[in-house]
Amino acid sequence: MNPLHCHRSYLAFLGHRISGLLLALFLPVHFLLLGTAFSGDAALDNALALTDYWPVKVAEWGLVVLLATHMLFGLRILALEFTDWPSMHDNRTGWILPAAAAALFVGFIFWLQV
Repeated sequence: MNPLHCHRSYLAFLGHRISGLLLALFLPVHFLLLGTAFSGDAALDNALALTDYWPVKVAEWGLVVLLATHMLFGLRILALEFTDWPSMHDNRTGWILPAAAAALFVGFIFWLQV
C-alpha cells in the first residue's frame, strides 16, 4: 500500500467520497419510499410501517452518520480550498478527528431519538 494512502488526509478524502457514493445509492430508495405518498395515505402508512423494524432503524442511523460525515468532511475540503495556508506543510489534519467525532455524535443523538 502506498504510504500516502495511510495518511489521515487521505482517509478523510476516502470518508467524504465513500459517504457521498453511499448517499447516492440510498437517496433514490428514500425518495421512492416518500413517493408512495402520491398513491394515497394508506400506501404511505404501509411504507412507513417498515420503519418500525430494527434493520431499518439501523439503516436510518447510518444515513444520518453518512450525511454528517459527508457534510463535515466537505466543509473541511472547502476550508482547504478557500483559505490561506500558513505553510505548505499544513494540510488541516487537526480537523479530521473532530469532524469524525462530530459525525458520530450526531448519529448518537439521532439514535437516542429513535
